[in-house]
Amino acid sequence: MKIVIDARFTRTDHHDGISRYGASLIAATSKIADVTMLISDKRQLALLPDVPYVEIGSPLSPLELFVARAVNKLDPDVVVCPMQTMGSIGRKYGLVLTLHDLIYYEHPTPPGFLPAPVRVLWRLYHKAYWPQRLLLNRADVVATISHTTESLMAKFRLTRRPVRIVGNAPQPGQTPRNPDGGAEKSLLYMGSFMPYKNVETMVQGMAELPGFTLHLLSRITPERRAELEVLVPQGANVQFHNGVTDAEYDALLLKTTALISLSKAEGYGLPLVEAMALGTPVIASDIPIFREVGADAASYVEAESPAEFAAAVRALEDEDVWKAASRRSVERAADFTWDESARQLLAVAEEVVAIRRRKKK
Repeated sequence: MKIVIDARFTRTDHHDGISRYGASLIAATSKIADVTMLISDKRQLALLPDVPYVEIGSPLSPLELFVARAVNKLDPDVVVCPMQTMGSIGRKYGLVLTLHDLIYYEHPTPPGFLPAPVRVLWRLYHKAYWPQRLLLNRADVVATISHTTESLMAKFRLTRRPVRIVGNAPQPGQTPRNPDGGAEKSLLYMGSFMPYKNVETMVQGMAELPGFTLHLLSRITPERRAELEVLVPQGANVQFHNGVTDAEYDALLLKTTALISLSKAEGYGLPLVEAMALGTPVIASDIPIFREVGADAASYVEAESPAEFAAAVRALEDEDVWKAASRRSVERAADFTWDESARQLLAVAEEVVAIRRRKKK
């Protein structure tokens, strides 16, 4: 079976969530199947595995509607896109489209890296569910990364197609920290600064955490940084890193007390499993997706309660509590692997081939 995976959503400088998901899935699946990837810029190769590739047009181009003309020439059995927007007019292959979450229906502000015209269309698109249905029903099978999103898709009747899980996972080969080594009095946040991420609550909660440092790791615009700096309590230590490398991120995770995510909505929450894989406890907002990912390994708090957040941090100051949380975090993270995700994807591809064969009879 020849599988083509769309890698055109890979970033050229550093991974975001979609970019890392696609690259990791390609790397794992290429070990058990014949995989070719699609790129739109050779600079993407720096963040992609050494897998055969074909360069075609950008997925943000108006010509994306007709991308199947180029893809048909590769004679794939199944094409997998880590998004739901890939063009499909005239396709002669099986198609798997992916929906990660429904965040932007409740929080419609689009990602800032998108071109202005695309951001306008983004907002309009998320005003109703019928455009999503049109996109997803073009696939043979729809993939998603969590049972939480799968349930929401069923609730809003987003597709008539089979929906299958192809999960997210931490990066392989990481060595967890030694719980007996303890932790420094620091806290980490890795993620964007969009309003629904609710960074304000953790900043305000630092008023009750003297001696702790909150590290905000991701890139941030000057305007957004100014908005958050105004909220920093007097005497609190909040550091803006404006981006870190993967090595720097891992180094910080290996010595911090906890990773924090108080988001009001998520598709998965990859930083949670990245932290847990290294034995770093997690404090998260009490939302369904974080419960699904963290299970009993994480501490859960009301998203908009600085006091609950601070109390959860203080609970981890107990050495025995912290050690138990660290050990359980490693156990939970082991439930998620890219090799398992690759097996899930291969099963989906086989299902697509079977569906298309039945249709031809």
